[in-house]
Amino acid sequence: MSAAPHPAQPSRRTILGLAAATPLAMTGILSFGAGTAHAADSAYVMCYFTESNDLGAGTDYGLHLAVSRDALEWTPLNQNNPVAIPTSGALGLRDPFILRRQDGTFVVLATDLKGTDWGYNSQYIHVWDSVDLRTFTGYRRLKLHDMATHSWAPESFWDAGRGQYAVLYSAANASGHNVIMVNYTSDFVTASAPQVFFDPGYDAIDANMTVGVGGVNYMYFKDNGQGKLLGTKSTSLSPGSFTVFGTPTSHGGTEAPTIVKSPTSNTWYMWGDTYTPNGVFYAWQTSDLASGTWTALDQKTYTQPLNSKHCGITTIAAAEYDNLLAKWGAPAWNRLKSYNFPDRYVRHADNVGRIDPYPFNPYTDSLWKLVPGLADSSAVSFQSVNNPTHYLRHYNYELRLDVNDGTSTFAADATFHRTAGLADSSWSSFRSHNFPTRYLRHSNYVLRIDPISTATERQDATFRVGY
Repeated sequence: MSAAPHPAQPSRRTILGLAAATPLAMTGILSFGAGTAHAADSAYVMCYFTESNDLGAGTDYGLHLAVSRDALEWTPLNQNNPVAIPTSGALGLRDPFILRRQDGTFVVLATDLKGTDWGYNSQYIHVWDSVDLRTFTGYRRLKLHDMATHSWAPESFWDAGRGQYAVLYSAANASGHNVIMVNYTSDFVTASAPQVFFDPGYDAIDANMTVGVGGVNYMYFKDNGQGKLLGTKSTSLSPGSFTVFGTPTSHGGTEAPTIVKSPTSNTWYMWGDTYTPNGVFYAWQTSDLASGTWTALDQKTYTQPLNSKHCGITTIAAAEYDNLLAKWGAPAWNRLKSYNFPDRYVRHADNVGRIDPYPFNPYTDSLWKLVPGLADSSAVSFQSVNNPTHYLRHYNYELRLDVNDGTSTFAADATFHRTAGLADSSWSSFRSHNFPTRYLRHSNYVLRIDPISTATERQDATFRVGY
């Protein structure tokens, strides 16, 4: 989304879009406690766009979807390609949001902006209807205001007292800075006149609403000058009623707070999108929204969809989860996350196998097809996605990417037996086929095969196979 040199500085879009008033925003999730939170909901769908850290390959300003059973580990759909693309306005989107309407169908909202032109003004947002998130119909743009500014990061929630949906978004009004605006609508075709929903007196974007938890409504937003996530609360949903509380949350420069509840406990997660470096989500948890304090999660407990930016998360039923996977499919590739360095992924660089912090370029260096083992079909071999004639193999015990020469030696060197993770049985380890006392591990971030005996070595040899 953005890139800033120092966490205390504003995001890149703030600097570039100062005249328009600052970066763009996002929002969040089906508001828990609002009309249609179903008892059967046991899974989640995430919407997002993609952006690599150099805005090159892996960047796509269409609507992307991923699904999860626990709101922590995500499976991108449609091979991480878009499922819908805007056909008017800027011809691209940022900051998508999915709301389940009162009738059980969905509406998708998104910022009318393609790329990073923060000075681009649009009084409109993109809108789609969907009965199942498998098809998207009725594409249109909804006009929200007449100001010479943007309409960033739309989110919606059901306001039962009004009997209408509220649409929140960020816009720079006469105050000269971004505030959270609101319009009300019954059909997402026309909307009421805009009002200021929340103005803390400084640049505020990325509002995310959670409705009706213990009689209190919570809205998190980004203090755009500080790159921090702040909480507000109110016992009503009236414009102007929310006040700031709690402790600011950030990891470097952080934006786009998205709050979601665990399906199995009274735990709440907050996802935040960083722009230092660009394209990394961090997550926090709390068991008490009223406390306003959050504890950082270990990155080994969650994985964002590849190259995802500015997400929205909505609860869905188990059958909807299954239907989405049946329609769009899981990726044909995998990524391997390091257990003890969970910000790092297995990749090849200059034909050397290693683990590096993500993001890096090209991102496709970290994509692998786990195919039947070249020397034993009950084992696996790691076929490179961006060099499909090449496989990871060991040579002098170090892992490198080589072209398959068809020899039995190569086949054996490139074959590994997948076992329960040596440091965590829910993860995976990989034993060498032709040196069966040795396992794939990293040492000084370089991959090799070694005998494993110590706790550190077991961690070095443990990986999560995911997306």
